[in-house]
Amino acid sequence: MKKIMTAVVLLSAAGMKSQVAVGKSSVTNSSVSLEFANTENKGLILPYIENKGAISTNGTIIYDTTDHKVKYIRGGSWFDLSVDTTGTANIAIQTTKTERTTAKTAIGTNAATDTTPGVLVLTDTNKAMVLPKVVLPHLNIINPSAGMIVYDTVTKELAVYNGTAWSFWKP
Repeated sequence: MKKIMTAVVLLSAAGMKSQVAVGKSSVTNSSVSLEFANTENKGLILPYIENKGAISTNGTIIYDTTDHKVKYIRGGSWFDLSVDTTGTANIAIQTTKTERTTAKTAIGTNAATDTTPGVLVLTDTNKAMVLPKVVLPHLNIINPSAGMIVYDTVTKELAVYNGTAWSFWKP
């Protein structure tokens, strides 16, 4: 619980910093806006989206609850990162909630003035996000959540979980 609260506090204050480290004391690379510690078998859970029709910002990554796939948008088209089609997710916890369309955390030098829509927006134009690094996530993350994304340090691949199966992507 303490680590979750630390992450919430860091992300809440993110608009005031150009670089944020989660689960560690500092960012280790000057080219990174958001960096996660690689000491535990945990991943980043992507936003669950029931209707992606209004999303048009290139580079947006989501978990699409209509077909249970992890996707990203480029040039107005959605691309599937979940090869397996048997995904599942329980979205009951969010269906009773009202979305706050203005809710947003921005990280970067332009955080205070950025108008890009999104829940978590990295505003720097010359920095990236480093995903959580996990050794063989399909073996070491005991109870993954649908929409989880990590970097597999052994196979050197992006790993995404659709609620049922892991998919791996190698450049």
